[in-house]
Amino acid sequence: EGKLMRNQWKFFTILGIGVVAAILDFLCGAPKIGGWPISGILIDIFGIFMAITMLREMIETLESGRWGVDILAIIAVVSTMIVGDYWAAWMILIMLTGGESLEDYATSQADKELRSLLKNSPRIADKLVDGKIVEVKVDELKIGDIVLIKPGSQVPVDGEIIKGNSSFDQSSLTGESVPVDKKVGDDLMSGSINGDAAVEMKVTKAAKDSEYQSIVALVKSSEAKPAKFVKMADRYAVPFTIVSLIIGIAAMITSAVTNPALGWQAHFLRFAQVMVVASPCPLLIAAPVAMVSGMSSMSRSHIIVKSGTTLEKLSRTLTFAFDKTGTLTENQLVIDQVVLPENSSISKEELQSLAASVEQQSSHVIATSLVKSTNKNLIKPVTNLKEATAKGVSGEVDGKLVKVGKLSYVDPDHEKITVQSTAVFVSIDNKFAGYITFQDQIRKNTPETIARLRRQGVKQIMMLTGDRRSVADKVAKEAGIKESEVHADLLPAQKIQAIRDVKPDLRPVAMVGDGVNDAPSLMAADVGIAMGAKGATAASESADAVIMVNDISKVNDAVAISKHTMKVAHVDIITAICIVILIELIAFTGIIPAFWGAILQEVVDLITILLALLAKTKPTNPKQTGLEK
Repeated sequence: EGKLMRNQWKFFTILGIGVVAAILDFLCGAPKIGGWPISGILIDIFGIFMAITMLREMIETLESGRWGVDILAIIAVVSTMIVGDYWAAWMILIMLTGGESLEDYATSQADKELRSLLKNSPRIADKLVDGKIVEVKVDELKIGDIVLIKPGSQVPVDGEIIKGNSSFDQSSLTGESVPVDKKVGDDLMSGSINGDAAVEMKVTKAAKDSEYQSIVALVKSSEAKPAKFVKMADRYAVPFTIVSLIIGIAAMITSAVTNPALGWQAHFLRFAQVMVVASPCPLLIAAPVAMVSGMSSMSRSHIIVKSGTTLEKLSRTLTFAFDKTGTLTENQLVIDQVVLPENSSISKEELQSLAASVEQQSSHVIATSLVKSTNKNLIKPVTNLKEATAKGVSGEVDGKLVKVGKLSYVDPDHEKITVQSTAVFVSIDNKFAGYITFQDQIRKNTPETIARLRRQGVKQIMMLTGDRRSVADKVAKEAGIKESEVHADLLPAQKIQAIRDVKPDLRPVAMVGDGVNDAPSLMAADVGIAMGAKGATAASESADAVIMVNDISKVNDAVAISKHTMKVAHVDIITAICIVILIELIAFTGIIPAFWGAILQEVVDLITILLALLAKTKPTNPKQTGLEK
């Protein structure tokens, strides 16, 4: 925002100077000081300031190993001031400052990455001192302190349970879709949410070293090291600069050879005339206008892009990394299998009916998923309902004692059953009756989205998840992601490392996610895309682009629009260069005065803008949209 304000200040200053100069020249008789017109002095002063500013920026660009078009702009401004054509200098300054302001406006909304994440970071903890609760700041907690974690509250720092049992929602940290049951001796991660029972925890890590606070630090670290992408216009800078200088110098030499009687100023004027039309204004304007147009097209497709640079990187992305829970999947559990023991006396439907009847009053995610997946007509009244925290529930249905929960709760003497997915076990009248497994439901359009990305030129598609390998492999198979590209059981830092390990020939990398745990990964990737409709605000703030509707296929639209935008921008720049070089050749003859050369530059600028606005149109190339069959 500071840079945007500075460039806007420059633009409005030179605009104001032009108004004052026009009043002095055309209404006040062009007053002079020491033979110099006051209007020219005003413009020249600002022109010298701009030339020095641009020279400093050009030196910084060269030090970074890049070559920009600033040298032509500096030469154009200085040469017009030397020959005394201050109105031509003013026209060039208007276009330079206006182009910079427009470019900065397109990227001015990319400074909010950490606001929400920092706001949601745990701040207050309930410390137990001699059996009494004392509210303290999280930063004041020390290793060994005892903290009470109330139901529904956030774990303030990393610790170990010393009293009580409960389930904890760690989805914002690990991406695991199902709350994890914790008992005495188990570790707790800061940022996880307690379920229905209070527990006491011993602090094992200070706030600065705890999981959630580490995520904040990771986001800051990733933000401090953004990927460096060269401005699009700079890629054409070297050949355009060389050609323009050759034409300008040739024009000056030709003037000196054909008209040797004229003074140096007349010969230099020919050079200045070429440099005015060689001003890189069209190059500086083409990309920003195309970017803004592309961002507008994204917005119409319910995708918010925070900078024009994002479009450029996204158009060249070769690797996509997806979070699983809530991104490739709906983050809603559905029944996978109802498993009965051999020689069971009841049907699968009856087992599901009894289990759902007992679970109908529970708020646990598995219970609500079970009830939601069961026909309402099969859910019966339950009496004598009892809940054993972190173990299960029991109740009487149709005169039968039904227990639902962990195997150790429903039938302690039963031999261990290994299940590769989330499951609840059921007993009837204290006799094992079977179990029900659940899976996180994949989005209906996930497979087609992955297939379209491959058709759009994406070489590698990875899944990064904190969930178990068996669960991740099953989702990947349905989604069409190769088993070798699945990375499971990952914590946030490991997700970042997986992104950093992508080979150079498979970059840029785009990351798509929706949770707090995805925030550092979104920042570490070359392009971060957040599913912002239902996802965490922190992920949206950390992303370069946010999909505002709950539709993963919008990722395809984002890629298609970015490719279309960049194609328009490149065609626009090349067209502008061709027109400018043609005008330079005409200026070579000396028939275009500097001021009228600046006017022609305005015409070229107008053509450039009109061409760039084509980026607002929808891409129609089947290979870009991914709609071809």
